[in-house]
Amino acid sequence: MPEFTLRKTMVFVETIHHENGPAPAAPRVRAAVVAIVSNPFAGGYTPDLQSAMDDLKPLGLSMSKVLIDAMGGLEGIDGYGKAALCGEGGELEHAALWHVPGGYSMRELLGEAKAIVPSAMKVGGVGTPIDIPLGHINAAYVRSHFDAMEVSVPDGPRTDEILFALAMSRGARIHSRMGGLEVSEVKGEDGLR
Repeated sequence: MPEFTLRKTMVFVETIHHENGPAPAAPRVRAAVVAIVSNPFAGGYTPDLQSAMDDLKPLGLSMSKVLIDAMGGLEGIDGYGKAALCGEGGELEHAALWHVPGGYSMRELLGEAKAIVPSAMKVGGVGTPIDIPLGHINAAYVRSHFDAMEVSVPDGPRTDEILFALAMSRGARIHSRMGGLEVSEVKGEDGLR
């Protein structure tokens, strides 16, 4: 069983009160939580990585709970996304370990989330920023919720670490006007529409 020793976590919360045009009726809220963990696979090649996703499930659930608290509770959360940034001693597949534990943990706690959880992965050095893509939780085609939240950690990920990130949002982009499927039209049957 590989050890993903947790070094630190950080929480980011954005409350967007205004953009160009009239002020919205309610601000938009986006939040992210990141965890910096040791990468037990750094510096070498490991042919079988999939079983390590199970070891990360408790971290995914813990981070999801922190994120929901940072959002002020479940009510109105309608966007989510995940990302992972591997230090230079690792590889992109180490970041990909986050697909199941990150995405399924949020979906489990949010309840009826049907859409795929948007994801980004990359390898980079200390302080490298990563954009966490956001999409609607029940219908991937809702354009008003296409967004990204950038996060970075000044002292991570180190060469032998991985940064795992989750993000959630409440509401569409301020003054969204790009057409497409509207939230009021979501059927939530197939995760697309």
